[in-house]
Amino acid sequence: MSKETSEILFRPGLEGVPVTHSAICDIDGLNGNLTYRGYPIEELAAHSTFLETAYLLIWGELPTQDQLREFEAQVQMHRRVSFRVRDMLKCFPATGHPMDALQASAASLGLFYSRRAIDKPQYIYDAVVRLIAKIPTMVAAFQLIRKGQDPIQPRDDLAYSANFLYMLTEREPDPLAARIFDRCLILHAEHSLNASTFSARVTASTLTDPYAVVASAVGTLAGPLHGGANEDVLAMLEEIEKADGAGDFLDNAISKKRKIMGFGHREYRVKDPRASILQCLAEEMFARFGKDDMYEVATALEEEASTRLGPKGIYPNVDFYSGLVYRKLGIPRDLFTPVFAISRVAGWLAHWKEQLGANRIFRPSQIYTGAQKRAWLPLEERSNSIDA
Repeated sequence: MSKETSEILFRPGLEGVPVTHSAICDIDGLNGNLTYRGYPIEELAAHSTFLETAYLLIWGELPTQDQLREFEAQVQMHRRVSFRVRDMLKCFPATGHPMDALQASAASLGLFYSRRAIDKPQYIYDAVVRLIAKIPTMVAAFQLIRKGQDPIQPRDDLAYSANFLYMLTEREPDPLAARIFDRCLILHAEHSLNASTFSARVTASTLTDPYAVVASAVGTLAGPLHGGANEDVLAMLEEIEKADGAGDFLDNAISKKRKIMGFGHREYRVKDPRASILQCLAEEMFARFGKDDMYEVATALEEEASTRLGPKGIYPNVDFYSGLVYRKLGIPRDLFTPVFAISRVAGWLAHWKEQLGANRIFRPSQIYTGAQKRAWLPLEERSNSIDA
């Protein structure tokens, strides 16, 4: 391939370049439609549970009653983690970021389940169960450990989302709060070939174990250009402070070419359908547990942005309202991205399994822009050309 042809094909960040076939998730960014395995996200958020949705994503079909009952029972059975994992978490600095703790602890699971049999359906099933079951436990454990407390053991009488909130906050959650959190997990479970999912598929293509696959995806999600935007949204809303200041803030940000956190998405040219659902969930939370003054700031900012940014196809994305929901649920701000990972592990595992089905190791090409045919110089003849 000539350099000229390569330049034509080159797309920074692989934008718009298909790199795989997938039957997991479909995004229609022009019309604001998102489906998991053909099911609209609105229907799943209204009627499904996170574990049922995870099963759908990974195995391609909604489970039967017996299949779901067995899957839920297996996840419940494997929620606990080895005391060695807890001891490892206790060795981490309390000032460390929870995403770093999660990446390390997720990778460590490979040491406990080192038998690699990725061609065996039972191995795949067991790995899925362990990761979906244990990731929330490790996130909650580190949160309490860094506060100087012992982790709380999972409760077998609580469903998946309620149990996580219990382990995190040390109190049994209100059923409405648990259901809303479960719906949040559904909304974040999968979103096609985003950066962390692509990282998972690249790692999976080497045929390594699924714990390394998830650890690599967690590391990618930790970057500020991927996960964590909902933390920045809250900081932005607090900076605006009052609803009547939204217009001035927006005008100033636009004039300075400052990024408006929670707005815009690579895929959507209309409001992210997940943002619409999350806005409704936020209103449910506030109606039951009391309002958050920042919600009025958020809606005022969205209204102002609709006239300034809407014509450019820039609308609220999934991060815009999710932080307000998480805050009302009592989730600390620096745990927003680990909570994202708890949910997205279902999507990562779905792509891991799909990658195994028709695997070819990822090995993209590049366009070389470096020096050509340089002559070797003895050490004593070289000048110091690198700035200190």
